[in-house]
Amino acid sequence: MEFGFAFRSLIFYLLVMMCASDVGARMHHSKQHIIDKHLFIDGKYKHDDDDHRASFHERHVHDHTSSHMNPVDPSTQIFFNFKDLQVGNKIPVYFPNKDPSASPHFLTREKADSIPFSSAQLSYLLDLFSFPQGSPQAKAVEDTLRHCERQPLEGETKFCATSLESMLDSARKILGLESQLKVLTTTHLTKSSKTKLAQDYSILEDPKEIRAPKIIGCHPVPYPYAVFYCHCQESDNKLFEVSLGGENGDRLKASAICHMDTSQWDGDHVAFRLLQIEPGTSPVCHFFPEDNLVWV
Repeated sequence: MEFGFAFRSLIFYLLVMMCASDVGARMHHSKQHIIDKHLFIDGKYKHDDDDHRASFHERHVHDHTSSHMNPVDPSTQIFFNFKDLQVGNKIPVYFPNKDPSASPHFLTREKADSIPFSSAQLSYLLDLFSFPQGSPQAKAVEDTLRHCERQPLEGETKFCATSLESMLDSARKILGLESQLKVLTTTHLTKSSKTKLAQDYSILEDPKEIRAPKIIGCHPVPYPYAVFYCHCQESDNKLFEVSLGGENGDRLKASAICHMDTSQWDGDHVAFRLLQIEPGTSPVCHFFPEDNLVWV
């Protein structure tokens, strides 16, 4: 099977996280060794204005529920109309500038399974992570746990993966135990020295549709170690690989999904305000940030 450049980049990304977690697995199970210093430094987020905001935004994007975010927030600039998916068109997009080596690392399954992952154990977890009640870190942990425990929408299958092994197992259960999995990511092919996170990107080639009966999107959520919120919706979706060129010279191979039926979405969803459409009247498309994974 041809996995291409994006898959090789993903393997490198996962190996970085797995190697880091392997080192951590040889440590003792203690507060100091469970907290990922790449995410929290001196009680503050290392990437408050970028990674943290974008991670929580990704959750709202896929909730298909009400979102009261400011429409001018650049992190909401991932949506576009289906009719815009044509060579030569320019789409304003925000791609967070993230370094995989500076992101929270996966724990091994054994270590992850030894740590409670439940809002019922919130007090214990905050003590374990040394996060004071009411702190931004405590709020992030609580929000992530409650989001993972939320009941799935009608026709949705969802899970939160606390290890790479659990993500692969859950993906196979949904897509079929005998299926050959393929994973898509958004990948920078070339990066300009002129950093510009939100800019117009031109579609350079005919978008390639990835035909698949089921699609699982996995999005990182704020937590002291790597946790991914994954979900699969039984609805009419189209998945694409799109070659993009930025105003600053950036070149990307981006993963994008188009939700063809939005009739069940909340009318206050940020996508409707940005695209100036009503639920069910037109498909809603969006790009996946670089640290998101799409399994087919």
